[in-house]
Amino acid sequence: MTAMTSTSGSGRPLLNRRLAEFGTTIFAEMSALAVKTGAINLGQGFPDTDGPESVREAAVRALRDGRGNQYPPGPGIPELRTAIAAHQLARYSLSYDPDREVLVTAGATEAIAASLLALVEPGDEVIALEPYYDSYAASIALAGGARVPVTLRPREGRFVLDLDELRDAVTDRTRLILLNTPHNPTGTVLTRAELTEIAKLAVERDLLVVTDEVYEHLVFDDAEHIPLASLPGMRERTVTIGSAGKTFSFTGWKVGWVTATPELVTAVRSAKQFLTYVSSGPFQYAVAEALALPDSYFADFRADMLAKRDLLSEGLTAAGFDVYRPAGTYFITTDITPLGESDGFAFCRSLPERAGVVAIPNAVFYDHRDAGAPFVRFAFCKRTAVLEEAVTRLKSPAGRSS
Repeated sequence: MTAMTSTSGSGRPLLNRRLAEFGTTIFAEMSALAVKTGAINLGQGFPDTDGPESVREAAVRALRDGRGNQYPPGPGIPELRTAIAAHQLARYSLSYDPDREVLVTAGATEAIAASLLALVEPGDEVIALEPYYDSYAASIALAGGARVPVTLRPREGRFVLDLDELRDAVTDRTRLILLNTPHNPTGTVLTRAELTEIAKLAVERDLLVVTDEVYEHLVFDDAEHIPLASLPGMRERTVTIGSAGKTFSFTGWKVGWVTATPELVTAVRSAKQFLTYVSSGPFQYAVAEALALPDSYFADFRADMLAKRDLLSEGLTAAGFDVYRPAGTYFITTDITPLGESDGFAFCRSLPERAGVVAIPNAVFYDHRDAGAPFVRFAFCKRTAVLEEAVTRLKSPAGRSS
């Protein structure tokens, strides 16, 4: 049997041309490098400990009781849809009908893909805040849309959205705006003033908005998470995406959700049903219980991540990085220029050997690669002892520019 080549007999590439620009993700590359070198992996955003034992036991109970071992309902189990609606109401005073306005997905990644496949047609323009999570670009491409990046730029210690640039990016071909707040990778949390202007623009130009809010429970200092759907005129045009993975530290369960109007949920479900159809049956029951945890859980979770943010931020500063202390998420963006470096890719590929630490070059999240060249992202969703060891390694001469 001959080996498969990258082209068919006619010479046509095997890979759909819409995906031609997307190779192996940087996360896979850097995680493999971490394994090869034995480095501490602060690249990919997954915790190194499990979430609450009570939630894990809820999944075990569901498995043993035979709940979710076969196909769950297409929209998600009623218990989870009810819990999601209750969460949105209690946290944000947003009322959703669990039977018509909530859809459970295979993580936020599927929710993003299904939303874009459902709502975007070939030639439609989609505005995304740059840098952006890498699945955004791939999902827009799969839908046949045209990606229009609007760049967040560093200013006074944070990455800032230029509202004039956003407004100028809208054309007659713009279909929707894809937002992410709290924002990965920069850690920016869009303010009420910024979101209000985005809402006004969406209403004025009759745009849809898809908002990725998976880090909603990880906001620090004086930052506040404000769902765009809660602003005037936005509930009927906003698809809000949430996820259990980041909030409860069970990223492998892949339980996400969409909340929106019945019409928008129906559209997204029409695409979703041909992706995974359904997923994560027993875990859906566990996440329903997780969403009902007392406020103390969410407060303690945030406080723990805040302490880890500060530990790593201070360590990176001491090592010579220019640090953008995040207002949300569990990522820190740094500038490597003070270390005498300018190429984030080269820096991250050499760092495991030099210092035994893995990070991610932010340039992979940019269309304008030069704008992201000097920025590098570190994840702090790790055990304190692991972060302390990483800080120690980064302070060594090998971790600096040679």
